[in-house]
Amino acid sequence: MPAAAVIDAAPPLVRRAPAALKRTMDVALAVPLLALALPVIALAAVAIRLADCGPAFYSQVRLGRDGRPFRLWKLRTMVPNAERVLARRLTADDAVKAEWAATCKLADDPRILPGIGHMLRRYAIDEVPQLWNVLRGDLSLVGPRPLPPYHLNALDAGTRTLRRGVRPGLTGLWQVARRDRSLGEMARLDAAYVRSWTPLLDVWLLLRTIVVLSGGRHCL
Repeated sequence: MPAAAVIDAAPPLVRRAPAALKRTMDVALAVPLLALALPVIALAAVAIRLADCGPAFYSQVRLGRDGRPFRLWKLRTMVPNAERVLARRLTADDAVKAEWAATCKLADDPRILPGIGHMLRRYAIDEVPQLWNVLRGDLSLVGPRPLPPYHLNALDAGTRTLRRGVRPGLTGLWQVARRDRSLGEMARLDAAYVRSWTPLLDVWLLLRTIVVLSGGRHCL
């Protein structure tokens, strides 16, 4: 097959020009958004410290484009011993264990800080510090979410390879659809986004994210 055909067959976001355009859009939007969000982040951090004596921020290493690790920042919404709390819950309840195996998420998550944690997550305020990750180039505003290792390893090899070729996002197609919480549906929608990306699709998904979050439906 001619080299030109191989290039043309590649998903848009894998190619240099569309990726550069997307990066320009990210920076142009993330700078004013982060400036507007700083007071919200500060107030949320104070509320977390008042509710719990632990740190206000939480970070975790995730994999970005080409498998490069980076530190993802969030406002902390979980108890300090979150992993032990989760392990106890999964051991004690088979239904919860099955829910976790299917989605890597829990509708009633015992790790969440009472009160403030649920509120921050409901409106995705805990994710707002990731605008800094967007400015750094770790994230795009829109794209497949960067997953924890246990979540990423639950996906098939083809989906993981497709994800490695693009910069992960703050929100995405699966996050605003959420008709089906399964890993299979997430893989399908993430692949559809990468293969059919256009600037207008990103604009639509950002507007759709605002609509979803304004109704108090956590989608990130």
